Amino acid sequence: MDFATLLQMLDATVRLATPLLLACLAGLYSERAGIFDIGLEGKMLAAAFLSAAIASVTGNVWLGLMAGIGASLLLSIIHGLASITFRGNQLISGVAINFLAAGLTVVIAQSWFAQGGRTPQLSGDGRFSSVTLPFAETLRDVPILGPIYYELISGHTPLVYFAFFMVPVTWWVLYRTRFGLRLRAVGENPAAVDTAGVSVVFLRYAAVGICGVLCGIAGAYLATALQAGFTKDMSAGRGYIALAALIFAKWRPWHALYACLLFGFLQAMVLRSDVVERVLGFSLNGQFLDVLPFILVVLLTGFVGKATAPKAGGEPYVKER
Repeated sequence: MDFATLLQMLDATVRLATPLLLACLAGLYSERAGIFDIGLEGKMLAAAFLSAAIASVTGNVWLGLMAGIGASLLLSIIHGLASITFRGNQLISGVAINFLAAGLTVVIAQSWFAQGGRTPQLSGDGRFSSVTLPFAETLRDVPILGPIYYELISGHTPLVYFAFFMVPVTWWVLYRTRFGLRLRAVGENPAAVDTAGVSVVFLRYAAVGICGVLCGIAGAYLATALQAGFTKDMSAGRGYIALAALIFAKWRPWHALYACLLFGFLQAMVLRSDVVERVLGFSLNGQFLDVLPFILVVLLTGFVGKATAPKAGGEPYVKER
C-alpha cells in the first residue's frame, strides 16, 4: 500500500468514525449517570431524517442541524420520562425508541416527499461543506507532513472537528468539574448524592439531554455531511456499534476515541475493498466485509477484560423516606 492510498484510507476512517464517536460519547454521558440507552440508534435515525428534511426544504444546513438535535432531544425526553420519572425498564424504553424511529422516519418521509422513504438529494447550502485549515494549500507539497496535514487533518466538515474536540471536553467535564464528579457519582451511588442534597433526577435528566444533543449531531452528520440526504435505516447499526465501543472503552473518553477509530477503519475497509484485496493478495467477499465490524464486536467481548459498568446503571432510583 503506497503512502497516498494509506492517507485516503485514514481519511475515510476519520469520516466514518465521526458518527460513532459522537454516539459513543452520548452513551458515555448517559450511562455514567446510570441511564442505559439502547436507543442511540433510533435517535441518530430520527435526527438524520429531520435534519435532511429541514435542510432540503429550507436550503439551510444549520437549520437542519438544529432540527436533528430537536428530534433526538424529543426522544431523549421520552426515554427520560420512561426511565427516570416513571422508573420503567431502561432497555425496553431504548428498544421501543429504535422501533419507533425506524418506522416513523420512513412513513413521514414517504408522506412528505413521496420518494420511497427518502428525502431529496441535498446540495449547496443544504449540506455541510469541507473546511480547509490555514496553510493547508501552502504546505501541500511539503514531503510527508504536507500531505498528512492537507489530506488527513484538513478538508473535513465542521462536525468532524467538533466530534474530536468533544473528546478532551468530555474528559475535562467528567474528571475536572463538580458537575462531572456528581454525574459519575449518580451512576455509582445515587443515594449518597441525594443525601448530599444534590438532585439525582436533575443530573440524570441533564445526562440524558447531553446524550440527545450529541446523538442529534451524529444523525445530522450522517444525512448532511457524510451523505447527501436521508435513506431508510441509514444509521445501519452505528448506534449498536457505538455501544460496543463504549463497553470496549470501559466508559472512558480517550479509550472511546481509539475504539471508534478502530471501528471506523473497518468500515473504511468496506469502501476500499480493492485496496484490502491488493494488500492481502486475494479477494474477500463483500458481505463478509460488511459484517466485519459486527464480528469484531463479538470477538472483542472476549478480550476486553473486566469492563465494569456504573454500579447503579439500569436501576431506577427510589428516594428513601
